[in-house]
Amino acid sequence: MKKHILFVPDMKCQNCVKHISEELDNTRVDYEISLENKTVSVSGDNDAIHAAKNAIRNAGYTIQ
Repeated sequence: MKKHILFVPDMKCQNCVKHISEELDNTRVDYEISLENKTVSVSGDNDAIHAAKNAIRNAGYTIQ
């Protein structure tokens, strides 16, 4: 399965991780969050990437 890394520059604290996780948990996306690297790694196809990006934006964060 392909892994994509999304850079989330405004993820600054554990509370940010919690908000993003809550949104991503509402999707069927397999993900890992790294606060240290300010990234969300998503496994899957383009639909999974699209769903993850929407969830991160819904949580109030930007993706670069």
